[in-house]
Amino acid sequence: MKQIKVLGTGCRNCQTVYELVRLAAEKKGVEVELEKVEDMAEIMAWGVMSTPGVVVDGELVHAGGIPGPDDIEEWLEE
Repeated sequence: MKQIKVLGTGCRNCQTVYELVRLAAEKKGVEVELEKVEDMAEIMAWGVMSTPGVVVDGELVHAGGIPGPDDIEEWLEE
């Protein structure tokens, strides 16, 4: 099971990324533990200065803006 965290303060882009990851995992049949992290101290601890950020299995893979569908699919395959 993949552990994915979407880091963001709850803005529209952060919510969009959360939904995109959730839908992609559902579509691919990949089991994920998806978590939304809105605590600014935890977001900063990951070194994210521009949200949304995405952490997959303990590794920061994206920060700032909405990732493309290819990026999301790649995270789910790793």
